[in-house]
Amino acid sequence: MKIVQELIQTHQTELTRRYFLRLSGLSLGAMALSSLASCNQTPTESVVQQLSSAPEVDLRTPMLERLSHFAPRAKRVIFLHMSGAPSQLELFEYKPELQKLNGLDCPPSLLEGKRFAFIQGTPKMLGPQFTFKQYGETGNFVSDRLPNFASVADEVTFLRAMHTDEFNHAPAEMLMHTGSPRPGRPSMGSWVTYGLGSENQNLPGFVVLVSGGTPSAGKSVWGGGFLPSVFQGVQCRSKGDPVLYLENPAGMPSNIREASIQAINEINRQRFEDTNDPEILTRIAQYEMAFKMQTSVPEVMDIKNEPAYIHEMYGTTPGQASFANNCLLARRLAEKGVRFIQLFHRDWDSHGSNQFEALNIGFVERCLEVDRPMTALLKDLKQRGLLEDTLVVWGGEFGRTPMMENRGGVSNPYAGRDHHKEAFTMWMAGGGVKSGFNFGETDEIGYYGTKDKVHVHDLQATILHLLGMDHEKLTYPFQGRAFRLTDVHGHVVKDILA
Repeated sequence: MKIVQELIQTHQTELTRRYFLRLSGLSLGAMALSSLASCNQTPTESVVQQLSSAPEVDLRTPMLERLSHFAPRAKRVIFLHMSGAPSQLELFEYKPELQKLNGLDCPPSLLEGKRFAFIQGTPKMLGPQFTFKQYGETGNFVSDRLPNFASVADEVTFLRAMHTDEFNHAPAEMLMHTGSPRPGRPSMGSWVTYGLGSENQNLPGFVVLVSGGTPSAGKSVWGGGFLPSVFQGVQCRSKGDPVLYLENPAGMPSNIREASIQAINEINRQRFEDTNDPEILTRIAQYEMAFKMQTSVPEVMDIKNEPAYIHEMYGTTPGQASFANNCLLARRLAEKGVRFIQLFHRDWDSHGSNQFEALNIGFVERCLEVDRPMTALLKDLKQRGLLEDTLVVWGGEFGRTPMMENRGGVSNPYAGRDHHKEAFTMWMAGGGVKSGFNFGETDEIGYYGTKDKVHVHDLQATILHLLGMDHEKLTYPFQGRAFRLTDVHGHVVKDILA
């Protein structure tokens, strides 16, 4: 303890502006409230109710399980995001009328008043590039690019008229995962762990697995935003050390590492007593979690001991970074009680600007990478009794146009489609949603949603609902108002609930 006391004395903080304001009771929020009071203004009753609805979180134990607003249908989420936006017209949306229009000039009515990422001039219509067949009792159409997934078509609910506000990748990804197209908001996994905590106190509540590279929006799509930083996603890897710097430095045994963390946290606790800064409690919790992860993470991330039939089922290769390995890891993390598991698989941007992005080469490679493992994930969860309370979500950030991209107004030999915000397809499975169900319709060429449209904020509200949370009550006070994942939007899509 003598060493600890000396360290505390050495690191006594100087009187910063923030520290002075705290000692004076003049935080920025207090000054703002004082300003309002001087103008004889008081917060409205609804604002007070919103502020009081925020979860009570003890940052000393931030991941302890908390009660949901009502009985949940799902305990955890596995979100499979296809970064770059796969074409729904080559996977799930069978449009024979579009095939009849293939090669014809796009009607002006589809272009007037619209903004596109790359289309210029008059593009050609582009029919489906692959063959579709009907599968299962529901007779859902699935492309021949997903032969394995066709076998589980009866397990999922298709959202066939999704729409968004953004037509560029990074803003659309941020809107999908944070509720805002601009940086700074907490991600969905952060909101979920803030609201519910986690079942396992030895693993992060929010884990991120990436294959193919970081998504266009960067790490902001699993950031904590203005929430305490302990709720941000922890990126793990399926190749090499599961988490960077997880191992102790050479020559430092575990007991010395533990003692050093205890000393650092003692300093942090002293600092907290002086400043009452809640982020210091978050820092303490993160140090403690990092130490726990040294034993818990390598165990759960080691897939070598999985049976041979499981590796065959997923198509995994231990020691490699792949979507297949990440799907198997997602199942293992779900078994261990991790609350929110986010997978990103990149390079679905199927433009016609070159052969590797085009639908006829790059797109096919992406389908081969995901078809087998995502199917295995659903089957594996179901056979272990986990699908009932695990919500699996699959989709990109927007859809693809029924007309061909003509970047710069020039046609090219590689078939590709431009970004499209008006209509795209996602699917959900398990965790309280119907099996073998279709919700929403698009027109005969897949351009507009014509029935039961679902906005990104509606999807977010529905995910929170299945976890037992009211999206209007899951709030966090920041900069003078109560924020939430869905902002001031969103409705639960009750028709898809089992």
